[in-house]
Amino acid sequence: MKNSLEYKIVSLFIDKFKTKPIVVFSPGRINIIGEHTDYNEGFVFPGAIDKYIVAAIQKSKSELCSIYAYNKDETYQFHLNNIEKAPNGSWKNYVLGVISELQKKGINLKPFNVVFGGDIPGGAGLSSSAALENGIVFGLNEVFQLGLTKREMIFISQKAEHNFVGVKCGIMDQYSSMFGKENHLLFLDCRTVEAKPIYIDFKDFELVLINTNVKHSLSESAYNERRATCEKVSSILEKKSLRDANEEDLLKIKDQISEDDYQKALYVIQEIERTQKAVKAIENEDIIELGKLIYSSHNGLQHQYKVSCDELDFLVDRAKENSHVVGARMMGGGFGGCTINVIAKSETKNFITHVTEKYKEKFNKECSVYLVNLSDGTHLVKHYNENRPAKLYT
Repeated sequence: MKNSLEYKIVSLFIDKFKTKPIVVFSPGRINIIGEHTDYNEGFVFPGAIDKYIVAAIQKSKSELCSIYAYNKDETYQFHLNNIEKAPNGSWKNYVLGVISELQKKGINLKPFNVVFGGDIPGGAGLSSSAALENGIVFGLNEVFQLGLTKREMIFISQKAEHNFVGVKCGIMDQYSSMFGKENHLLFLDCRTVEAKPIYIDFKDFELVLINTNVKHSLSESAYNERRATCEKVSSILEKKSLRDANEEDLLKIKDQISEDDYQKALYVIQEIERTQKAVKAIENEDIIELGKLIYSSHNGLQHQYKVSCDELDFLVDRAKENSHVVGARMMGGGFGGCTINVIAKSETKNFITHVTEKYKEKFNKECSVYLVNLSDGTHLVKHYNENRPAKLYT
């Protein structure tokens, strides 16, 4: 798929703009454990996956910038001296947000053209938005030789999402998409924004994502509300963030906050601890213990943080019924998207058949299944204007 999609994107670019582009691959991501801990300056444990946004980018010969979204068959044109949020913006604002943040840094871009497409399913919690943001900023950095580091680029991507999309996301999505490493997960400290790559061999197990194919309408507003709750509780605790609190600290202020807020803060504190335990489990090659922590994470997301939904809970409950599925949980912001499952390879086919049938019976809707592998992060694939090999940036 990777090569065929690249061929389609490059061919479209050349047909449309009569020039050869650079090509950037920017992956989606999974998160094994550590959900809603990133904006609390905690730990997360993500990895880039072998599903990508492919972006072909080059300077424009006109005064207009032109962006073509292959999967949606949509074109958007604009002037660089008039960057504003697009009405009903969807994908457009991820691109425009990156441009706006570059301009805020005093970078004087020239007109450019982009054709992009990918196989990261939207709304699945696999960070197609971060992959697009990273792909655009990485490509512009290369085309215009801006001299930005990958670390600078991820913060540009994050601010684009904050200021143009309106989601106050943490840094995990952008970081894991940009810095991913094949066959590794990233133990990321969201305070220092430094990560330790952890090699993982799933051996007789594999990762399977099951997409509910639903996204309930309160997902973005609920995300921002929960972030505000965490900040409020941190303030009462007189802590910089919930990263600095423990369960004993929280008990001391229990009478000052609602039970609902108490449980949300308790979930974050416990999830940060679970994430650290998950790293040790992998280092000890204990996939069974990792699975237990993953199930515990879902329980907290469902009952304490309350960001799950009936469809996600149904899939996790079916996983629990099968002894060959050692761990499953909802992944991402919540209220839809995917579950991540650690399944014995010998059982994967049977489990998928069973769960897809039961899901259809229950919700009269199809779920989608993806087998994924851990991949390298955002990188330049080819530079068509120079005879030099593909390279990975550090």
